[in-house]
Formats: sequence, C-alpha cells, structure tokens
Amino acid sequence: MLIDDDARLGALVAEYLGRHEIDVTVAGDGERGLSVLRKGRFDVVLLDVMLPGADGFEVCRRLRAAPELAALPVIMLTARGDDVDKIVGLEL
Repeated sequence: MLIDDDARLGALVAEYLGRHEIDVTVAGDGERGLSVLRKGRFDVVLLDVMLPGADGFEVCRRLRAAPELAALPVIMLTARGDDVDKIVGLEL
C-alpha cells in the first residue's frame, strides 16, 4: 500500500514495483488509505509524511492504535530532511 498525494509518484512506484511482480494499491490521502487498509490485506505501507488533511505522522499514529493494523510495517517517505521529522517517525 502506498499512501501519497502525488499521483505521478504513485504511478511511478506502482509501475516499478509491478515489474517485480509486487502489487501496489495507491491512496491519495490518509483517510482513504486508512479506509483501504481496513478492508484489505497488505504486507507493508509506504507512507508520505506530507499529506493533505491528516499528515503521515497522524496516519501512522492511527495505524498503531488500530489492533488489526498495529503490526503492519510502515516505511515513511519524505522530501524533508529535518532531524525532528526523523525522530518523530522512528518513535511511531
């Protein structure tokens, strides 16, 4: 599962991983991503930090709070290099 508001990036990631026989479901915002995650079965979440509405940190907090999703591995994606963002992401 990829949660990213950049449709172009989502398409590129899905295409690249598809060449390696990895299916990718893309959601353009956190609310939609959480909804899709609750309905399906996924191995990992690629999660953009800078999302409209609930940012990636909030989405990750909600994932960790949901018993059925809490163990799902999350890889945070960001264009920002702030140390604070890195620390917050690791603490989640």
